Amino acid sequence: MYLERPLSNAVRAALFASAASSLLVVSQVSAAETAEASVERIEVTGSRINRTDVETASPVTVISSDFITQSGYSSVEEILSAQPTAAGMNLGATTNNGSGGSATVNLRGMGAQRTLVLLNGRRMVSSGTGADSAVDLNTIPVAMIKNIEILKDGASAVYGSDAIAGVVNIITKKDFVGTELTLDGSQTDKGDGTSKGASILHGLELAEGNLVVGLQYSDRGEIIQSDRDFVDPGKSSFVPSGSLGGMIPDGNDGFKPRDTSYDYTDDSYAQTPNELLSLFTAFNTALDEDTELSIDFMYTRRESNQQMAPQPANIDLETAVLDKKYTDQFKDADGNTSTELNYRRRMTDAGPRIFQQETDTYRASIGLKGYLENNSMWDISATYGRNDSKDHVQNSIHAGNMEKSIYDNQDLWFSGAPIDNSFLMSEGVIYTEDNEGGNEQFTLAAGFSGVTESDIGYAIGFETRHESGYYAPDQVTQDGESTSAQQSATDGNYSVQSVYGEISVPVTDELTVEAAARYDEYSTFGGEMTWKLGATYRFSDSFMVRSVAATGFRAPNVSELYGGDSGSYDYLSDPWGNELDAQIKVNYTSDDNLQPEESESFTFGVVWEAANNLSTTVDYWAFDITNAISRVDVQKELNACFSGMQASCDSISVTADGDLSNMTSALTNIGSQKTSGVDWNISYSHDLFKVMLDTTYLIEFEQDDTDYTGTIDGNIGGYSEVKANLSVQSNLTEDLSVLYSAQFIQGMNGEYYGEQFSTDNVVYHNVSASYHINDYWTVNGGVKNAFDTEPENVLGGTDMGTVPSIYDVVGRTMFVSTSYSF
Repeated sequence: MYLERPLSNAVRAALFASAASSLLVVSQVSAAETAEASVERIEVTGSRINRTDVETASPVTVISSDFITQSGYSSVEEILSAQPTAAGMNLGATTNNGSGGSATVNLRGMGAQRTLVLLNGRRMVSSGTGADSAVDLNTIPVAMIKNIEILKDGASAVYGSDAIAGVVNIITKKDFVGTELTLDGSQTDKGDGTSKGASILHGLELAEGNLVVGLQYSDRGEIIQSDRDFVDPGKSSFVPSGSLGGMIPDGNDGFKPRDTSYDYTDDSYAQTPNELLSLFTAFNTALDEDTELSIDFMYTRRESNQQMAPQPANIDLETAVLDKKYTDQFKDADGNTSTELNYRRRMTDAGPRIFQQETDTYRASIGLKGYLENNSMWDISATYGRNDSKDHVQNSIHAGNMEKSIYDNQDLWFSGAPIDNSFLMSEGVIYTEDNEGGNEQFTLAAGFSGVTESDIGYAIGFETRHESGYYAPDQVTQDGESTSAQQSATDGNYSVQSVYGEISVPVTDELTVEAAARYDEYSTFGGEMTWKLGATYRFSDSFMVRSVAATGFRAPNVSELYGGDSGSYDYLSDPWGNELDAQIKVNYTSDDNLQPEESESFTFGVVWEAANNLSTTVDYWAFDITNAISRVDVQKELNACFSGMQASCDSISVTADGDLSNMTSALTNIGSQKTSGVDWNISYSHDLFKVMLDTTYLIEFEQDDTDYTGTIDGNIGGYSEVKANLSVQSNLTEDLSVLYSAQFIQGMNGEYYGEQFSTDNVVYHNVSASYHINDYWTVNGGVKNAFDTEPENVLGGTDMGTVPSIYDVVGRTMFVSTSYSF
């Protein structure tokens, strides 16, 4: 549930409005109680000014810890990806290919790198496997969360870079006294995906303050893709017997057309396992009657795994070195043999590729806050974050050694028979890929804020921040000797100094105007100025309109500036028909001369308490990003090159006759995004139940001049026109509470290899109940995806023929938890 805050009569309507943008209805305060309460100024996400009004010009959604627990959410990513404001594609538990075990949030589908993640109003360090562009949400334990606040408009003028699409501010538990022990577990109705966890939270009064210490452990179980009925067998041209020139061995030193394919779903995860161990603590105390000290520390250890089918080896062999009994079978009509023959083999003899990560993420923050006699305050803080990672890929294939082994043992490799694992080891064909990386962030901040006698709120401040990151791939990978894509090392840093100012002016009793400005000076590209202008107008105690216009920016991060060239196997359609597989290698390059992205945003909405216990908010929003850091649309350029546009061929380093061997996608400031929509929230509270409906209607999403509104794609995810969450909570007795929730995703359209397809509307139903056995002991349990609704089929989907970050690939899951407080 939400904290009850004393409010003045002037903001009573805003309390009801806040409930409409939350997932649980705020406990209501009667007019009499409110009139007697003293006004308390509080921190509101999206503003540096402490204020009495909980409903500002900027729309904010608040998710409480009680709702998180009763819904059975076990991770921050699971909570955020279920929100109607999430779109596109994000990393999470069901991302098996390329996640590195990380989890991210993608507000409005504008990219995880454009959503700023804060912890108690201060930046979190980027985290993952190294030189990362976003925060790994796995580093934030659910047990420490008091509530999550989602700011749904641009906030660069307040927080600086990365807040283009919005801000997620995770508020941790403080001022806690006692001990709380929690155990939880879950499993699918298929008997897999077994997960478990435990946490302990202890708080006590100490040194005229409060100390909270917590420890959380969680273990998420794996699910294999082929164990789901909706997953069709995979069809890869890389087969265990190997193929030469597109032909497979016939068992008699000859070759025949390939008539089989390889099913890669038997070895690939649908849900990836991980283990998390988190330690967190917070200490708050008053040094004297006017000065407060706050210290918090968090550490998370993540050990995660992904598993994919054995490595598909793709090697061009020199025909001059091969035995004529093999090469003679590939002569053309003129009796000539090409100088190279392509050899492909699914390396099942080596075993599946096992990706392992061990990451350690630390964050420590210390702050001082002082109160002055003139109703103003000052604060200074220092925050340090660090992320260290080591990751490994078992059963990787050394391409150079494999090529040499083929030349030396042609009868073995071209026989089509299995090859002994020990032989591959002795030949140096199999190796374990060892990589390491990290991120580091240090921030110093100072601010001064207050309220004048005329109730004008103001804030000014200064920040200095240093960011660095690196990623060092295995030397075999850097040298291009692996059968996986070549990747160079990444290493770089930058610093930024910032000044900001903010003001809130009550022009009349009804009209309040807010403004903010910020200047950031970067060591990499120079300065950037952003501003924000907002207003609220109260027609009555029950009806308010609000609007915000703002500019924003996103500075290029370390990986974009200094990222080493790397290869990526993207799902593409080859218009020449030369490629045998849908996944085609693209060389990704970075640029240390990148400039910041620029954005404009606008919101306009109404907040209305329509009747007793019934309130609603409707907000129109629009974002426009220019100079976006983006890669060219490779598929678009491929099609244009095929039609004769030489400039398109040159832009991606493809020849006019369809040679894709050097296909490249470079980062440049050529991208754009334009999106708009409407958020509608309505809540009703009764003595017996509470109802909440949260809906997002997408009017437009256009990226790089391509309209993705209402579409779904295996590479960029889904942009459903309508997404909605419904929750109904009922207190059947004083001790028994029941929660029903549903998530609606409207069907989308797509195209793959010229084939049009569409997905149907999907509704996921969830039911849970919470029972207080006594004052100390609570049990909670329920079912997620109660009707076992299967994901929609997406042609060209990233995994399992769908998009796992949009649709549930796990299925019906039962969960239970119990908490004991003493």
